[in-house]
Amino acid sequence: MPIALSEEHRDLAASAAGWAARHAPVAETRAGLGGQPGSGKVLSEERGDLAASAARSAPVAGTRAGLGDEPGTVSSEERRDLAASAAWRAPIAETRAGLDSQPGSGKVLSDEHGDLAESAVRHAPIVEPGDQPGFGPAPAEERRDSAESAVRHGSAVETRAEPGRSDFWKALTEQGWHSLHLPESVGGQGAGLLELAVVTEQFGRHLVPGPFLPTVTASAVLAAAEPSEPSEPSEPTESTGPAEALAAFAAGATGAVVLDGLRATNTAEGWYINGTSCPALGLADAEIVVVRAHQIWFVLRPEPSQLIPVEAVDLTRSAARLKLENFLVSQHNLIEISPERAELALAVPAAAEAAGLCSWALDCAVDHARTRVQFGRPIGSFQAVQHQAAGILLYREIATAAAWDAARAEQHSLAQQALAAAQARHAALPAAVDASVACVRLLGAIGFTWEHDAHLYWRRAVALSGSLGRPAARNLGERARTITRDLTLARPDDCPELRSQIAPVLDRMATEPSVRVLADAGLAAPHYPKPYGLDAGPLEQAVIAEEFERRGIPQPTTVIGEWVLPTLLVHGSPEQRERFVMPTLRGDVRWCQLFSEPGAGSDLASLTTRATKVDGGWRINGQKVWTSLAHEAHWGVCLARTDPDAPRHRGISYFLVDLAAEGVTVRPIKQATGRSEFNEVFLDDVFVPDRDLVGEPNSGWRLATTTLANERHNMGATLAHGSSDRIRQLLRENPDDPEALSALGRCVSRELTLATLGLRGVLARLAGLDLGAEVSVRKVFSALAQQEGSREVIALLGPDSASAEDGHVVDHLGLPAVLFGGGTIEIQLTVIAQRVLGLPR
Repeated sequence: MPIALSEEHRDLAASAAGWAARHAPVAETRAGLGGQPGSGKVLSEERGDLAASAARSAPVAGTRAGLGDEPGTVSSEERRDLAASAAWRAPIAETRAGLDSQPGSGKVLSDEHGDLAESAVRHAPIVEPGDQPGFGPAPAEERRDSAESAVRHGSAVETRAEPGRSDFWKALTEQGWHSLHLPESVGGQGAGLLELAVVTEQFGRHLVPGPFLPTVTASAVLAAAEPSEPSEPSEPTESTGPAEALAAFAAGATGAVVLDGLRATNTAEGWYINGTSCPALGLADAEIVVVRAHQIWFVLRPEPSQLIPVEAVDLTRSAARLKLENFLVSQHNLIEISPERAELALAVPAAAEAAGLCSWALDCAVDHARTRVQFGRPIGSFQAVQHQAAGILLYREIATAAAWDAARAEQHSLAQQALAAAQARHAALPAAVDASVACVRLLGAIGFTWEHDAHLYWRRAVALSGSLGRPAARNLGERARTITRDLTLARPDDCPELRSQIAPVLDRMATEPSVRVLADAGLAAPHYPKPYGLDAGPLEQAVIAEEFERRGIPQPTTVIGEWVLPTLLVHGSPEQRERFVMPTLRGDVRWCQLFSEPGAGSDLASLTTRATKVDGGWRINGQKVWTSLAHEAHWGVCLARTDPDAPRHRGISYFLVDLAAEGVTVRPIKQATGRSEFNEVFLDDVFVPDRDLVGEPNSGWRLATTTLANERHNMGATLAHGSSDRIRQLLRENPDDPEALSALGRCVSRELTLATLGLRGVLARLAGLDLGAEVSVRKVFSALAQQEGSREVIALLGPDSASAEDGHVVDHLGLPAVLFGGGTIEIQLTVIAQRVLGLPR
C-alpha cells in the first residue's frame, strides 16, 4: 500500500523520484572501473570512455575535506590513501532507467505530499532511456550520455564546500530538496518531517549520492532545537552557533552528524571535548557538523586536520571520523534540544531512506523474477521465488510504516516522539538490510557481482543500519514499559454530532450493560448500513471506538459472525438479512464456518460435501473439520458441491445450516492446549430449505471469498498469542532484566507495525485508494509476529516453561489457530506474490 495516501503527497513522491532519476543516475558508481576496487580496470569501450571522462571532469583525490594545498591539509600519505579509496567509489555515472515510481512505492500519505511529489516529475522526467531496473547495461550511446550527465552534475565525493560544492549538489539545493523541512524564517520551505520523509524515501530508492541524507539529518536536529539568537558577525570558525548553522544549511551548506566516541568534560571555562568519534556518514564532505558528546550537543565547522577519512562501506557517499583534542565548546555553540526531539530528528530521515532501499529491492527482485527464465518458465512462477519476493514486500511495508509513523510523531508529545523514533530505528533500518540480502538471494549469482547495482543498495543499507548506534530493542522496550503509542485517528473535535448521539447510549451501559442496547442503537457494528449499523465511515468508526475506550467499555464482537454477516449483507436475500443480521448483533444467534474438510484445507475448492436438490430444498451429506466454536453455535455457513460436473470453483453453493437440524452431529476435537475449541461436524442427509441457500446455486465460491477476506482481515487485527502484555507480566518480577526489556522492545515493535499498518489502511480508505496488499500483509505479519513473540516468552521463562501455570506455555501451544486459520502463511505469501506483485502463476 502506498505511503502517499493524499494526492499532494503522491505528487511530492513522484517529483522527488523524477528529479532523482534525472540528476542522480545509478548504474555505474565507479566511473567505469571494474574488477577490484581501485584497479582502474575497464570492461568495455563505453566504460573506458566513461572512466576517462570522469577522470578529466571530476578528480576525486583532492575534493574531500578541503584536501589540496590549503592550510591544515592532511599529510601526503593520507592524501594518497584517500585518493585511492575515493577513485573507485566516487562518481555515480549512469542511470538505471526504469527506476521510476511504481504504484504503491511512494512514502506519502496526505494530499499535500502527493502534489509535492508530482511537482518534481514536472521538473524532471522519471524514466531515462536505457536499462530495465536491476539488469544489464543500456546501449553504448545512451550509457555515454548518461555518464557525461552524471560527471557534469558531480560525483558523490565532490561535495566538500564552496567553491568546491558539486554541480549536482547545487542543482539539488536550487530545487530546494535540502531545505524542505526547515523554517521559512531561515530560508527554508516551512514543511515538516513528513514531507522530508517523502523526499528522502525516493532519494534512497534512487540511490542519490553525496551528502543529502547526512545534511538533512543534521539540519533536522537543529530545526528541532530550541531557537537561539545569532551571534555578532565574526570569523565563521569561531561564531557558528545553531542559528547561523541553520541558516547556512538553508543556503546550501553540507553537513553531518557525529554521535558516538567523544568524551565531554565540564569545566569552569566550558565543555572540553576529547577523543575520536565512530565513523559518521558524510563527515568528510561536511561544512557544518552537529555533534553529540555524552549529554551535550554542539555545532562546529571542522578543520581538515580534525577529519580522519575512512574507507566507506557505502560507495556513494563519504565517511570519516572526527578527532578532537581539548576542544573547547563555547556557550554559543551549544545546542539546546530535548533528547526526544533529537532522537526523532535522527530517526526519520534514516528510516525513510531505509524504506526507499526496500522499495528498490522489491522492484529489482520482482522485475528479475518476471523476466528470468529457467526450465522453460519465468522463475517468478515458482512458489519458492514468489515467497521470497513477497517477503521483500513485507520488509518494505514494515520500514514504510515505521518511517511514516515517526514522521507524523513530530506533532505529538515528547514521550510519543521518543517511542516512535525508537520504533523507526528498530524496525526500518534492519528491514533495509534484510530486504537487500533477500533481493541478492533472489537474483542469484548476478546479484553478487560488482557489475550489478544490488550491492550498492546493500552497502548503503548496512552503513545506514548502524549510523544511529547499536540496535534499539532495549531502548524501545524501556520506553514501552510505561508508554503506549497513540494511534488515534480521530481528533477531539471530529464528529461532534455523532459523539452527542451515542453518548447517552454508552453512558447507559454503565448501569445496564447489554449488547442488545448497543445493537438497537447501531453500535454493535456501526460500519454496517442502516438499520443494522450507522453507516459509519473510517473516521466515524474511529470516533466511536474512542468513545467506547474513554468509558472503558469493550466494543462487542459477534466472533465468527464478523465474517458471516458481511456476506449476508452483500449477497443475502432481504428475508435472510431480516432473520439473521440483527439477531446476531443482539447476541441471540452464534455462528460457525463449515468450510474445511479432511481432504480440503488450503485447497478448499476440492471439497466433497454434496448438496442434492430435492423438493423444497437440498439434502447435504459430508464431513467438515477444524470448525471453530461449532459446539456453541446455532447456525453454520456451509460450502457444498451442487454440480459435480462443473469446474471445481463453479459447482459450489453457499448454504445456511441450522445446527439443531436432524442429521447434524458436532464432535469437539481436543487440541494440544488441552482445550476443545474446534470440532468435526458430520452432515448426514441434512435437509436445508431453499430459503437458506444464499445467492444462486453454484455461485458459492464467489460468496466464500467475501467471507474469507473478512476472516483474514479480522485475524490480522490483534496479537492473540505472544503479546507484549505477557512480557510485561514477567518484567514485574525482574524490572531490570535486560533480556526481557529487549524482548519487550521487539514484541512492541511488531505490535506497533501491525497497528500502524491498520491505521494506514484506514487512511487509505479515507483517501479512496486501493488497499492492495493490506489484508494479506497484515495476516502474514500478524501470524509471524505472534509466533516470534510467543517464542520469546518461552525463552524468557527458562525453567518455568516446565509449568503450565500463568498460561504462558498454553498460550504458545495455541499458536496453530493463527498459523493455519484464515489461510496459512504460505498461502497468503502466494496471494501477495500473484495478486499484488503480479508474478505469474
